[in-house]
Amino acid sequence: MRRRRGAALLTLIAIATLAVWALGGSTAARHIASHTPPRPSAARVRTRAQPAVPSPGSLPQTHAYPSGTSAQFKALMAQLWAGVVHDSLSAALPAFFPEGAYVQLKAISSASSDWTDRLVHDYGLDIAAAHALLGSGAGRARLTAVEVSSSYGHWVPPGVCYNRIGYYELPNARVVYSEAGQTRSFGIASMISWRGVWYVVHFGAIVRASDVGMVDDPAVGAGSSAYSGTC
Repeated sequence: MRRRRGAALLTLIAIATLAVWALGGSTAARHIASHTPPRPSAARVRTRAQPAVPSPGSLPQTHAYPSGTSAQFKALMAQLWAGVVHDSLSAALPAFFPEGAYVQLKAISSASSDWTDRLVHDYGLDIAAAHALLGSGAGRARLTAVEVSSSYGHWVPPGVCYNRIGYYELPNARVVYSEAGQTRSFGIASMISWRGVWYVVHFGAIVRASDVGMVDDPAVGAGSSAYSGTC
């Protein structure tokens, strides 16, 4: 009888121990499950495509007056300078007045062809001429500043100079650079505005007698700007 009671007691103890283990394991499992972050769904994992940024020329003109000290302007002038240093029209093209804006602006037929065949063509010639001015030390020349006389900026209203949309025009900004320890400079003949940003439209010259590149008023030192009212 005592043996049977002892065996029964051992059996009860074993059952109770197993129950405690099972309960503890279930609690631990619940604890782990409650602290495990849910796996993201396929919809969350999928990266949304970023909308394309419209080109400036595809947007309408504004009457905002451009800054000659903004980060955007400095970035554009750095691209202009890269084009001069490397004699690369493509590198300098972001600083040039956008084609789409020119098509909106001009009240002429074939404005797109005029932009390509005349304006961009002349720009490439002038980039090459400025590169030649730097000479063999072009790769070591460093841009110091592009100095803009903001007071020279003036509004060109619609109907003037074959334009259907108004814009600001700024003559004779100065590209100041350092080469071989000496400060030098040359001009940007004309910049015009689109949506509050200055873009180069005539680099070396507004008009030219022949199909050659030109450098606007090169000088030792920072040089000086003079006002000239143009389109």
